[in-house]
Amino acid sequence: MSYTREMSLRERKRARTRQALIDAAMDLFERNGYDETTIADIAAAAEIGTRTFFSYFASKEELVFPDAESRVQALLEALANRATDDRPIDLLVRVLLDGGEVSDDIIGKLTPLRMRLLQTVPAVQGRALQIQFNAERRIAEILAESFPDELDDLTARTLTSAFAGAVRGASQAMLDRTDDLTAEQRIQTAREAIVTTLAPLLKRD
Repeated sequence: MSYTREMSLRERKRARTRQALIDAAMDLFERNGYDETTIADIAAAAEIGTRTFFSYFASKEELVFPDAESRVQALLEALANRATDDRPIDLLVRVLLDGGEVSDDIIGKLTPLRMRLLQTVPAVQGRALQIQFNAERRIAEILAESFPDELDDLTARTLTSAFAGAVRGASQAMLDRTDDLTAEQRIQTAREAIVTTLAPLLKRD
């Protein structure tokens, strides 16, 4: 998560509590199982009340995807700082290469658990699809509005889906590998594979 200004004391306290909830949930999911863990369990482990939990997260499923908005924000930042000759795919690749959000998708500390939950828990699968749909739609809308001469709604959605699909495929492939690559090497390998896949889109006329 990035910040453009110094956080206030209240914001820092909220950020610490939010992170404590995420850490507690991941530990409990890992040790006890997702379905067996209740919101009350998570709140107690984070040393807050159950009612307070809902001022941070609307549901247990949201804890599995705590930074769902990060890629949208990363794209908005890239758009704000784009060069005059940047194209839509340039910005998406820049988010991939420069942003920690994609690195976390590929080999973040939550990735193995998240992938297991996605494969086994219907509620998590449903939430993931909802997040994916909403994020891709928002990114496509932003790109279409920012590049009206290059993209309409259809091409913006297609481009965004191609990019998101490449990241998802690389994430799963990295988790399935059993070699001795370091985390940094896995991120770099995945990024190179994604850029190679998108290479035809990167070619300029």
